[in-house]
Amino acid sequence: MTIVELFGAFSTDERCRELLERLKWPAGPECPRCFGRSIVRLATNAKVFWCKGCEYQFTVTANTIFHDSHLPLIKWLAATYLLCESRKGMSANQIKRTLGVSYKTAWYLCHRIRAAMASTEKGMLDGKLEMDETYVGARKQGHQHKPGHPMCKKQVVFGIKQRNGELRFFHAEDVKSGTLAKYIGENVSADVEVIMTDELNSYPSALSKSGVSSIKHQTVNHSIGQYAYGDVTTNGIESAFSLLKRGIVGTWHKVSAKHLAAYLEEMTFRFNRRNSKTLFLDTLRHMITADPLTYENLTADRESAA
Repeated sequence: MTIVELFGAFSTDERCRELLERLKWPAGPECPRCFGRSIVRLATNAKVFWCKGCEYQFTVTANTIFHDSHLPLIKWLAATYLLCESRKGMSANQIKRTLGVSYKTAWYLCHRIRAAMASTEKGMLDGKLEMDETYVGARKQGHQHKPGHPMCKKQVVFGIKQRNGELRFFHAEDVKSGTLAKYIGENVSADVEVIMTDELNSYPSALSKSGVSSIKHQTVNHSIGQYAYGDVTTNGIESAFSLLKRGIVGTWHKVSAKHLAAYLEEMTFRFNRRNSKTLFLDTLRHMITADPLTYENLTADRESAA
């Protein structure tokens, strides 16, 4: 679907609601309170449903990412489409200009879509895995502090990429073995075939702490100019990091530490579905099942907005 086709097919609020209803209730409307199916539309307001069982009134957008939004649904769909189809993402400023909304509305809109992307269930990774770490954010002033040090404003991103499979990014506190072990233990199956990393000395201990056998660990030594031998390489995860950094530098321009994890979720969600012809519809399905994200919760204790 192109954006021209999107606006042609869903030119009215009614058509947008029909799409969301089909995605949320493929077998017909269901009451979110009692889960009954004796549902009728109100004659006075076609967007509102009424449950005969518990007499509860609801709409397709109630208690979803769309909750309490006054933005026309076609603008929601357009923003979702743009975020899905932009390989390196799209900034809130660009959404603002494209949809004709305020920056605050565009920023909040983008973060709610990212929250729906982050709500997807993730299984354990196995097979051949590449792991690496990188640093993003503010330029390091001099060399007196290394990334991960409290005085360094660089942010640590840890990545795991399954060969010919899924990609996962994590906003890590540091690259100590205990920190990496947590992410490895939560995402890597004990039946993994091989884990490929660079020469960072945290990895052997991290794998041991996470329960992954050290005999499955292979390394490439970048310090001596080694980037691959045989099938062992971290080029795949490094390529994904390159895409992330192009998004930060060329698209978002600035990403705060507070919201970095949300941008990582967006990038990995889109990357893992890059060959899917139903990416847009899949994203909408998550948006009508994910919990609401209030502006107050999003901005609580916010130091700076991205």
